[in-house]
Parts: sequence; structure tokens; C-alpha cells
Amino acid sequence: MNGWLLGAIIAAVVIVVVIKRLKGEPLNARDLLITPVVLTGIGVASLVKAEGLTGTDLAWVIPGALLGCGLGAVRGATVHLSEKAGALWQRYTGRTFLVLVGSLVITGGFGLLATHAGVSEDARPMQLNIGVSFLGEALVIGARGLMSGVPFAPERPRR
Repeated sequence: MNGWLLGAIIAAVVIVVVIKRLKGEPLNARDLLITPVVLTGIGVASLVKAEGLTGTDLAWVIPGALLGCGLGAVRGATVHLSEKAGALWQRYTGRTFLVLVGSLVITGGFGLLATHAGVSEDARPMQLNIGVSFLGEALVIGARGLMSGVPFAPERPRR
């Protein structure tokens, strides 16, 4: 698939997820995990397909993924969880967006360091960065939801 087309599709998915969470939405396990798992899978597939990656390139992948996951976890701690109609709901807050901006600055700095270290652009797929960030967020929100004692929202039927 064309890189620009894939990037546009991923950007659209991220925008839809953020808008839905800004407005507030029922919290169910499938919706919480599907986006991060798919994006992370696409990012890993990009790494596998990349040619000419060096040991240095790969040595930056794991710390970058851990950084993204950790920043996502911090963001997940700022998401407001509440009960509506007997089920969990989630909503992004102003603090969520402050953490998001800080995360962009930190990951941007990490990317600059990686570039100065000679890390290939192919070793830093955007899909992987976004996916692990959403994964960190999902893990924290999921744990908080489980600890709340309020049941997750029922899965919506597929169309």
C-alpha cells in the first residue's frame, strides 16, 4: 500500500478515535484494544518489511516503543471514567491534551536523537509509535476500569 495512503488512513482513524473520546463514549474492551493492536501490528509489519536495518536501528526500536507506551500510560491516567446507565464511559479531558502535547515534544526529541545517532527512518514507523502509545493508554484505562467495579459497556453489534 502507498505510504501516503496508509498515513492518511491512520491519521483518519486516530482523529475519529480522539473525537469520539473527547465527546465521551462507552468503554468496552474491543473498542479499547482494537486500535492499538492494529496500529502496533502495522508498525511491526513495517519493521519486518524494512530492508537494510542495522543493529543500531533495532536498538532504538525497543526504547522508543517503551517510551511511547509509557507516555500513553500517563495519558490514560488523565482520562475521565464515569458510570452511565450502569456501564463505564470514558472521556478525554483538558489534562489528557496537555499530556498529549508533552508526549509529542518528548517523542519528537527522541526522534531527533535517533536521527542524530543515524537511525534509519524505516526503523521508526509512525504506526508503531501511535500504536504503542494507544496501547499504553488502553492498559491503564482498562486496569482503572476493572478496579472501578463498574462493568464495561456491552460490545456493540457489528454492522
